[in-house]
Parts: sequence; structure tokens; C-alpha cells
Amino acid sequence: MMRALILGGTADANSLAAAMARAGIDAVYSYGGRTAAPAEQPLPTRIGGFGGVSGLADYLHREDITHVIDATHPFAAEMSRNAVAACAQTATPLLALERAPWDKTSGDRWIEVADVVSAVAALPDSRANVFLAIGRQHIAPFGARPQHAYTLRFVDPPGERLPLPDADVIVSRGPFTLEGELEMMRARSIAWIVARNSGGGGARAKIDAARALGLPVIMITRPLLPERPRVESVSEVMEWLGHRTCLGA
Repeated sequence: MMRALILGGTADANSLAAAMARAGIDAVYSYGGRTAAPAEQPLPTRIGGFGGVSGLADYLHREDITHVIDATHPFAAEMSRNAVAACAQTATPLLALERAPWDKTSGDRWIEVADVVSAVAALPDSRANVFLAIGRQHIAPFGARPQHAYTLRFVDPPGERLPLPDADVIVSRGPFTLEGELEMMRARSIAWIVARNSGGGGARAKIDAARALGLPVIMITRPLLPERPRVESVSEVMEWLGHRTCLGA
């Protein structure tokens, strides 16, 4: 009997959960719980971490998980590494559902850096209006550049004081449109953008808007992950699980 575990928290994971529910696949959807009001799922869900590699391996064994699909954010490196190790320990098949990264195109003014600390260092010394599109858990290092006026966008209102002296928060959930991003950047006189190369269409509008406005983007490249089977679409995951069975045939 098949019983799958989706490591989720992304739009791709949500689409996969819907497809698996329609196909009648026994599955559990797991997410980290950082969002106060996550999207409702058509599958049984669990919230929070597993307790490292050993905790995840124990869960796979205890819950009779036969397949794991890692559909976490491309920058959720620790969870992805733990999944590779735990699946190897338990001989559980693992597949990553990972969107392709964005490619730099003509007109893009990217400054590619390896991590958040390098992104902070790449900002100019003189005061500028900066759009930090990197998630709330990564903003603390930018306190080292307090001269800038920061615009941040979160799904939920911040529950604590931000570590930035001059910061304005937009509370909104994507996907976002090119027109909306252009309007926001113009209204706030954004001069610099800091983003992670998440890929996909839901967050791309800010990159297209930066190109249209000729703005520099400090682009944080993806972390290195262990080798694992990887696909880019829900249909490929369904085929991996057994196409006919998943369609109910």
C-alpha cells in the first residue's frame, strides 16, 4: 500500500496535494508552520519539524511512509538535506519537486551573491530605498546597514519589533502581478531590490518589474544540496508515483 509524505509549504506543494487528493492517494502534507494562516489542504496535515534526520527517519518508519516528495522552498536547505539522509537510512524513495531557478536575461542588473551576509555587503553605503523580498527570518543581518529605508512584504503582520530602524511592512499574499509590482516600486521610490532566486511564476513579477525600471537586484543564489532525483512539475511526480494508479484507473 502506498502512503506518501509531502514536505510542503509552497504553491507547488499545494498543487501536488490537490492532485494527490483527487487521485485518492493516501498521503500526509507536512509544513513548517511559519505562516499563521496557511492555505487549507485537501490532505491530512502535520505542522512543525521532525527533530533532525533521526526524527524524520523515525516518522517514516512509524507512519509506514513509502514515498517522500520534497516540495519545500528551494532555500529550505536543512529540511532538504535531512530528507536525503533520512530516506537513505530507511530506503524510502525520494523525489524533489523543485521549480527551475530564474535565468538572467538581457536588461537584468543582477549582482549575484552566495548568501544573506554577502547581500548586506553588496548594498550601497549611501542611503537608498530597498525592497527586501527575502522573508522575515533573514532580515536581521540588514540591521548592519541602518541608513537605508527598507520595504518588506510578509504574508502575516510581524509579531515582533523589526531589527531595522527604518522599515515599512506590506502584508500581502502572492502571486503578484507585474503591474502591481511596478506601481509599488514607483510609489515607494525603490532603488534596490534584494531577492532569493526562488524561481517559479508566483514571485517572478518583482524581477520583471526591476528589469523594466532598470533597477539593480542583489540576487542570492540557491544553496548547494545533495544529489537527488528531481522534477519540475506535478504531472512528473504523479508519473513517478504510478500514473495509472494515481488517476484511479
